[in-house]
Amino acid sequence: MSDEEFEVRGPHDELLEHAAEHGDSFSSKIAVMTAVLATVGAFFSYQAGSTQNEAAMFKNDAAIKKTEASNQWNFYQAKSNKENLAELALSLPNIDQYKYTKAIERYDGEKTVIKKVAEKLEAESKDWDAKSEAEMHVHHRWALAMTLIQVAISLAAITLLTRKKILMVGVYGMTLGGLIFAALALFQI
Repeated sequence: MSDEEFEVRGPHDELLEHAAEHGDSFSSKIAVMTAVLATVGAFFSYQAGSTQNEAAMFKNDAAIKKTEASNQWNFYQAKSNKENLAELALSLPNIDQYKYTKAIERYDGEKTVIKKVAEKLEAESKDWDAKSEAEMHVHHRWALAMTLIQVAISLAAITLLTRKKILMVGVYGMTLGGLIFAALALFQI
């Protein structure tokens, strides 16, 4: 046996050694850009999730107000039924007219208050629904921004593997699109 070592080197090893010795700025730039895009994408993803949660909370508040309004309308209907019964009682013989006239007035007054409360709750429900829709619009902007950044990261990887610099146009385009949609979401446009 000799003291000499025999080393088998593949093309990948030679490429890595060459890149280390000569500095492969193309690969380095894409690697840094990919890391930056991944960081930006993580922020966009967080914002998309956050706005989706807000929209769900607003929709929940709207449902609560709708239920409260429905309860008030049911209460209004019950008072209307009692008022109708009192009106019917007025037409019967040997009835205390004063008692039922006062009951009708009382039910009518109670219905007025109940109706205002029900209408107010319905309006609040519509406001919560509108807030939810607006927040979902923002969520969709963030989600689209994130998707475009993910496509840009994928294109950057393909660019690095194929070493075709023309693909960088796609990376820049997708990144720009992602940033535009993120700005639209940020300013709630």
